This record gives sequence, structure tokens and C-alpha cells, in this order.
Amino acid sequence: MPDLSQTVDLLSVFADPTRVRLLCVLGEAELSVAELTRITDLPQSRVSTHLRKLKDAKLVRDRRDGSSSFYSVAREDMGKAARELWQLVEGRLDDALLEQDRRRREAALAARETTLRWPDEVAGQMERHYSPGRTWEATARGLLGFMRLGEVLDLGSGDGVNAELLAPRAQNLTCLDISERVIAAARRRLERFANVDFRVGDMHDLPFMAGRFDAVLMLHALTYSRRPALAVAEAARVLRPGGALALVTLAAHDHAKIAAAYDHVNSGFTPAELETMLGAAGLLVEQCEVSSRERRKPYFQVLTAFCRKPST
Repeated sequence: MPDLSQTVDLLSVFADPTRVRLLCVLGEAELSVAELTRITDLPQSRVSTHLRKLKDAKLVRDRRDGSSSFYSVAREDMGKAARELWQLVEGRLDDALLEQDRRRREAALAARETTLRWPDEVAGQMERHYSPGRTWEATARGLLGFMRLGEVLDLGSGDGVNAELLAPRAQNLTCLDISERVIAAARRRLERFANVDFRVGDMHDLPFMAGRFDAVLMLHALTYSRRPALAVAEAARVLRPGGALALVTLAAHDHAKIAAAYDHVNSGFTPAELETMLGAAGLLVEQCEVSSRERRKPYFQVLTAFCRKPST
């Protein structure tokens, strides 16, 4: 007979809807993580986390087959209390989402008959699955091969991590940051590039003449600005007619305490606020939208804007 603590722990396992979904799906079939991800339409990381908790509670077991892990309900390994509780929960469930999971499970089992290769198995959800070497950095470096840039200004360049990607594709690249220490680190990182210059300066008062650059980057710089409209206006000023501004920043959020630990001085922007600033600076906005959402709490969202200075 389980004690009070064991009972509470067991109840907590069954208290999560995702874990109950996984148990229902696994009730009549042994399935791989990839199949469970496709059936539930949940991220692989989330599925794996809940499977681990179910396994720790001895509610599911796993086995390896090549590069895949297959899971099933561990009916024989469950304690009497867990088995009785699961039978009670399972017998009282009647839910449209669970019925959808069952249909998708049958489709996944039927698909096994074709002996799908890995790309076929994860088709339509490839970004949710790990594959050796398939990282965003590797993808970005590959896509950069298509770029040919002229005179580039990296505002708030930090220690040059972005400039290192762009320098081989630029005629000239200037890193500007308000911190002398950060610029010194950028010099060390980029010392092998003869086409990179370094300036200590304020993005609100750029030490460059108007129309100096073909492209300006503002990657995560605006969260450090108490006068973001002025910073955007300065970026527009130093752009040549027809030049492009690429801007990435945080979307408006209410996690000021967390952001303050990174010395942010504002809490991001709405797409409308940012688009208004860009337009007021005389730029033609081609894109200004929330482009991504972090998977970890507090789930910061990222705004991406791309605009051009009119040619006339």
C-alpha cells in the first residue's frame, strides 16, 4: 500500500494532460518518439520530457532499435495502485483530441508498412527533429554564400559574432559599439579580415556622414536604447539611397526583471510601434513582424524588420 507521499506523486503524474494523451496513445501500440511527435503534433523536446517522467514513474518502458527509441505502456511493471488509477482514468476518458490521436496512431502504424526512410518519416515536421549537423548556424552559413554586400555598418556589433559571418561577403564592414572593451574583443575575433573597421560610438549620434553605407544591421541593439526612434533615424541617415536596413529586436513583453539582467533598458516593441518608427525615419518597410518565439520560458518573441531607403 503506497504512503501519502507516493500517492501524491502518482496523482501528479496523471494530472498533466500531455502525459495522459501519451499513455492513451501508447495503450494499444508501441511507438517511436518521431511517431508520437507526429501523432500529438507536439515538439519532440516536449514529448521526450513527458516520456521521461512517465518512465521514471514506471508507467511506460522503452527499447532501442537502431537510432530510434520505442515506447509502450508498462502494464506489467506498474504497481497495483498505479494500474488501478490508470484503469480508472482511462475508462472515463471521452475526448475529441484523444480520438484524433487514435486516428493518427492508426495512420502512423499503417505507414510503417512502407518502411519509410528518416526524411519520409518526419516529412512536414522536419524542423522539430534533430538531425546531425542540421543547425540554424549551419543553415545561415550556407545561405550567406548567396550574398554579395557593399559597405556594411553593424550597429551595436558586440564582439563581432555577426560580423564574422558577413565579413567574407562584404566589400567593407564597420563594427560600431559603445563599449571599448567589446570593440577590443571584436578586433581580436576579426583580426584576420582586412576589410573590417572598428569604431567606438553611440548609435544615437553616429560618427559617419549621411549616405555612407549600402546596408545597416541593427541586431538586438534597440533594447539598449532609451531613444529608439533617434537610433533608427540615425541608421536611416547613414544609409545610401536604395540601401537596406535589417533590424531584429524583442517584441513587447512584460518580463522587465529578466531582461534587466542583460542591461536592457526597454521592454521591446509592438510591430506597429516599430513600423511607425521606421516610416518616420523615411524608410520603406518591406517586412515588420513577429518572426519567432523562443521555446523556453518566458517565451520571448522576436521582431524582424527589413526596409529600404528610397532611391530618390
